[in-house]
Amino acid sequence: MAERVQQPPAKRLCCRPGFNPACRQGQRAGGVLCGGPGSAPGGSGKTHNPESLLDIAARRVAEKWPFQRVEERFERIPEPVQRRIVYWSFPRSEKEICMYSSFNAGGEESGTSGENNEETQLPFLRGVTLLEGGWVDNVLQVGFHLSGTVTDPATSSQPEIICSVSVSFDRCKITAVTCSCGNKDIFYCAHVVALALYRVRKPDQVKLHLPISETLFQMSRDQLQKFVQYLISVHHTEVLPTAQKLADEILSTNSEINQVHGAPDPTAGASVDDENCWHLDEEQVQEQVKLFLSQGGYHGSGKQLNLLFSKVREMLRMRDSNGARMLTLITEQFMADPRLALWRQQGTTMTDKYRQLWDELGALWMCIVLNPHCKTEQKCWWLKQLRRWNSVDVCPWEDGNHGNDLPNLTHSLPQGAHGNQGARQFVWGAVCLCVDGVCVWTACVSSVSLSLPEHVPTACARVDALRSHGYPREALRLAIAVVNTLRRQQQRQLEHFRRHKKELLHKGITSITNMEGWVGHPLDPIGTLFSTLTETGRGTEDGLQRLPVQRLLGEGESYVALAVETALIGLGQQRVMPDGLYAQEKVCRNEEQLLAKLQEVELDDTLVKIFRKQAVFLLESGPYSGHGEIVHRESVPMHTFTRYLFTSLLPHDAELAYKIALRAMRLPVLESTASSVDLSRPHHMVSVVPNRYPRWFTLTHIESQQCELASTMLTAAKGDSRKLETVLESIQKNIHSSSHIFKLGQDAFKIATLMDSLPDITLLKVSLELGLQVMRITLSTLNWRRREMVRWLVTCATEVGVYALDSIMQSWYTLFTPTEATSIVATTVMSNTTIVRLHLDCHQQENLASSARTLALQCAMKDPQNCALSALTLCEKDHIAFETAYQIVLDAAATGMSYTQLFTIARYMEHRGYPMRAYKLATLAMAHLNLSYNQDTHPAINDVLWACALSHSLGKNELAAVIPLVVKSVKCATVLSDILRRCTLTTPGLVSVLHSRRNSGKLMSLDKAPLRQLLDATIGAYINTTHSRLTHISPRHYSEFIEFLGKTRETFLMAQDGHIQFTQFIDNLKQIYKGKKKLMMLVRERFG
Repeated sequence: MAERVQQPPAKRLCCRPGFNPACRQGQRAGGVLCGGPGSAPGGSGKTHNPESLLDIAARRVAEKWPFQRVEERFERIPEPVQRRIVYWSFPRSEKEICMYSSFNAGGEESGTSGENNEETQLPFLRGVTLLEGGWVDNVLQVGFHLSGTVTDPATSSQPEIICSVSVSFDRCKITAVTCSCGNKDIFYCAHVVALALYRVRKPDQVKLHLPISETLFQMSRDQLQKFVQYLISVHHTEVLPTAQKLADEILSTNSEINQVHGAPDPTAGASVDDENCWHLDEEQVQEQVKLFLSQGGYHGSGKQLNLLFSKVREMLRMRDSNGARMLTLITEQFMADPRLALWRQQGTTMTDKYRQLWDELGALWMCIVLNPHCKTEQKCWWLKQLRRWNSVDVCPWEDGNHGNDLPNLTHSLPQGAHGNQGARQFVWGAVCLCVDGVCVWTACVSSVSLSLPEHVPTACARVDALRSHGYPREALRLAIAVVNTLRRQQQRQLEHFRRHKKELLHKGITSITNMEGWVGHPLDPIGTLFSTLTETGRGTEDGLQRLPVQRLLGEGESYVALAVETALIGLGQQRVMPDGLYAQEKVCRNEEQLLAKLQEVELDDTLVKIFRKQAVFLLESGPYSGHGEIVHRESVPMHTFTRYLFTSLLPHDAELAYKIALRAMRLPVLESTASSVDLSRPHHMVSVVPNRYPRWFTLTHIESQQCELASTMLTAAKGDSRKLETVLESIQKNIHSSSHIFKLGQDAFKIATLMDSLPDITLLKVSLELGLQVMRITLSTLNWRRREMVRWLVTCATEVGVYALDSIMQSWYTLFTPTEATSIVATTVMSNTTIVRLHLDCHQQENLASSARTLALQCAMKDPQNCALSALTLCEKDHIAFETAYQIVLDAAATGMSYTQLFTIARYMEHRGYPMRAYKLATLAMAHLNLSYNQDTHPAINDVLWACALSHSLGKNELAAVIPLVVKSVKCATVLSDILRRCTLTTPGLVSVLHSRRNSGKLMSLDKAPLRQLLDATIGAYINTTHSRLTHISPRHYSEFIEFLGKTRETFLMAQDGHIQFTQFIDNLKQIYKGKKKLMMLVRERFG
């Protein structure tokens, strides 16, 4: 709390028009102790006398009447009566003091200052420590004003500090506080807490005086003059200027001060017109909220704001008017947040945490406007305020979006008091509707058997409001009435569907849906009912322990059972998926929160019966249930809820558990729908435009939950072939994501092959079937996990057995690409690891290898470019198959294969000992190659050099055949010169020598074929390359060019007349490029 040292101005003027000095003669002007005669019971004495009638009456007056009204009502009030009224006007409970000096009643949360979060640093606990340490002194109560000094003991970091503290109070509420410590915070500082608790705990030690005006009335003129002069003398430096100014004004007849009857008294208590509420520093509330919002969710600001919201709820529960006042201040700061305008301008959504703060803000306002004792004038003022906020441009939408690209369904909804509940509205819209709505809650709570005519979420908001305002019994009665209404509505819907079942099932689709779901609703109706009932059942709801509320229930019912049934009804409600990312995420989050609460409840026989009953209702209620035989296409899926239902029912009724889980596996939004719709529905259900393209931002999460449900069923069905088959069919029908089907296959595989048990062959087959489905789905689509999927499928098939491997190879074309089939499937099948794993005999090995070779040849024919080499490798041990694969390569070489692929296969052939076949494939590869003059780093150069070396090693004839291909395909001078030199270094036909063929042993001549042709081509390539380089040469490349000419000369000199040709070539360059003087000078220096 921001305590200011200056005293606040007096609230009212005090005088005694009928005052008679004579009647006060002899009365004592001094003070008496608060705990004097007639003090409150419960002091330090061992005996407790009954309270006097004076104390009883004074206490009631002190609680309800402002002191001015007492003075106006009675011309003369005896001094003992005044003292008892003043005494009882101070707060008697520490609870409120704690509430205004810590974040919650228990003082367990951190303070807003945030420097030290230890509990001992909280203002309330620090104040208790100061009080118990004896650091409070000079406590004085003058009328309705309490003052004293509180000492902060010295520490290692700061000296002792003495703080002057004063507190004003009225009708058992602290209305103003000041402290010289200068601390600025939302809550009271520790010094104010210490002084206030001193007065509460030690009233007999506080000296009490009547208001100072009463004392002054008892003084004569001389006494008054002496009093004023002494006061000025003691405090002349502070009050002398003010005293002189007041004296001048009083002596002036026409001064304003003389026009007013009486004089202000800061100790005289409240005026009749003053609002009676606890002191709340509005400026600090605004500053703190503004600071937290500016931090944007960092430094725990979100937590601090939630603590402030909790403080508002605590105030409402204490029926403190500051709850609404504080919430108004918070809301103003939220509306002034500059990020709202930025998000609206950019068309982006607010952050999730920030959106949740807005949700809590709306929920708190709902509690305030639904206060059962709220006056009509106050409610009208709130409505005006809410509408003003709602009209602001930056006010966020209820679904958290700022963009205008979402469809508006307003025109599709029925009109009426709550007809626009499903329409897109601002965040305050629902609150405004509740303020506008008819207040029917009083009738509802009078009888638990009465049906609610009110909108269910609004009725639940009334339950929350009753609890928040400290009416737990009434909240409980209304909650039970709401639940009974939901039960009857569920029964009516079941009966209605049974009457129209044949018609709806014949159509196959429905447009019946709830546009407003209870789970994920901004008012959280189901969560409110669940919390109200469970907290009552556990005895944790304040104010209910002493009340005979058990008679509100039917025979055999319990609050926990009623809460569980309510949650099941709400979670199973068939409702349309809302628009907007935040609204959809909230549906998921709210569902998970409810399920987490349900999981805390231990199931007994009664609850199992409720589960069975609700499961049957959900299955048989048609489109009114999320588990009905037919639901709306955009209905919120039931996967997460059903997984909880399945695991809960499984030990007690397995058939029912599987039935409801299999029904919930569907995901209609991904299915194709017909165009017909049914519009003749009851008024509480609505029809929307069909086939509207759904914008399901949470679809990934929904599909993952669908997968989790399927995985749970697979795990539970282990060992039951009939159920496994049923679950498999459901997965294949309803799950459309290949990644999720793959995950299910992996899960089934892991469960089937647990280390502590024998493999479950039925579950393995399910795993294999799921893997095969994944292969079919992803065969024609891109999937970055495809190779992983293929390898896993082969592993799974291996575990199933040899027949499964043979089967996937027989039908490979429906499952794999040719490359996958040869490089992964067939290769893995023929590996030693697989053979050992399957314990195959020779006959089985041969059959499996035969299937693999057949697969390889089929793949090679379909995709020779990528599969030919794998096919050759797989067919090595079978001569016929190998020859077939080789012929496939030859047939495809002319058209379908690149030189890279052919060179690779040619090298493979050489490595396997087939040099002539390698030579054949190399020549075919050369025909596809084309190297230009500047591609001297091309990756195919090594293949060209290898092909020429292979031809040279085979003999002169082979070399003579390949050189024309080289000359035709290679235009790069350096590559040609490299080939030329290699051919002149050794004798051709080394392979022939190894095969005992005749060989001349002579080096080949450059003047004769075939090397003459290669030499001429090389010289020509150098000439062309030289001219090409000179066309765009720059000075920085001159030295590199001279080196290139040196290599050119070496090649020229290999010819008989090469020297003459090179000289002519240089002279020609000098003539043509004489403009490049510097370069030609370098040429002359090097080559003459």
